Amino acid sequence: MFCVIVFIGFMHIITQLINVIITMQRILAMKKLLALSALACAVTAPAAMAAEEVNVYSYRQPFLVEPMFKEFTKETGIKVNVKFAKQGIAEKLAQEGEYSPADVLLTVDISRLADLSNRGLVQRVDSDVIEANVPAQYQDKENQWFALTTRTRSVYSSRDRVGKLGDDFTYEDLAKPEFKGKICTRSGKHPYNVSLVSAMIAHHGEAETKTWLEGVKANLARKPQGNDRAQVKAIKEGLCDVSLGNSYYLGKMINDKEQKAWADAVYINFPNQNTTGTHVNISGMAMAKYAPNRENALKLMEFLTADTAQHMYAEVNFEYPVKPGVKRSDLVASWGDFKADTISLDDIASHHEAAIRLLDEVKFDL
Repeated sequence: MFCVIVFIGFMHIITQLINVIITMQRILAMKKLLALSALACAVTAPAAMAAEEVNVYSYRQPFLVEPMFKEFTKETGIKVNVKFAKQGIAEKLAQEGEYSPADVLLTVDISRLADLSNRGLVQRVDSDVIEANVPAQYQDKENQWFALTTRTRSVYSSRDRVGKLGDDFTYEDLAKPEFKGKICTRSGKHPYNVSLVSAMIAHHGEAETKTWLEGVKANLARKPQGNDRAQVKAIKEGLCDVSLGNSYYLGKMINDKEQKAWADAVYINFPNQNTTGTHVNISGMAMAKYAPNRENALKLMEFLTADTAQHMYAEVNFEYPVKPGVKRSDLVASWGDFKADTISLDDIASHHEAAIRLLDEVKFDL
């Protein structure tokens, strides 16, 4: 009987020990679960914060785009982080691959936008807002890039020695003997000039464009050099009588104390008014292929094509808003209206490599 009682007592102790062990395991499991929950919160919190950001890679200068980004943040609460560069964005995106933080890409010239698309570094964007704001002529047929502003590739002429060129003046005229030794331009292989040559190929074919390039080269007053403003300065100094240059540079020079005298020495002209229309290039945008903040990127892209940002582009940089109905700056409006070339920018971009080849063949920059 005594042994039975001892056995029962022993079993009771064993049962209590088992219960204690089970309780301790439950406590440890609960602590582990709480630790995992805390870790999950720590991981998801930055992700939630990142959802209120958008990352931009930009060739456009800070003074131009930062005011727009501030307004965008004010309206949406989304922070805009920007990396500015003068070159190498495509190479950077390719190197970063799927780990790139870039969401929106801002650049100038159709050739650079087409290059991003051809390298597979951007993605398709479907937006009713953007479609309504950007004319079909100024967007990629696959919706991989969109224009934000337009600018003409104008011809500047000396007020004293040439005067205002008439509506019958054309780019083709630059190859005529009457302009022998009178033309200044930056490098023929600068994207702005490459796009113009590409447009000439689209209109006239490669053979005729090559002959035109040979004629223009023969009429140069000096070896191609400098930027567009340097050519207007050369006109002021009497080194040449006409030059190629983007339209917005006139506004920049007028508003620069040191350069206003250059601007005052020239007229701005819009060639081919009685034929194909003046060549128009763009500044534009695209969404990076691996955009981590796609929803916010789309909001920014839509904002940049809407009235507020379009008006700011017009006033700050003397460009033409791409959205129909947005008012030009008073200064730009004073230059008069013009007929723009209606050829698709997609078509122009398709002749980029041919344009480079022709410029090399005629040794334009040598």
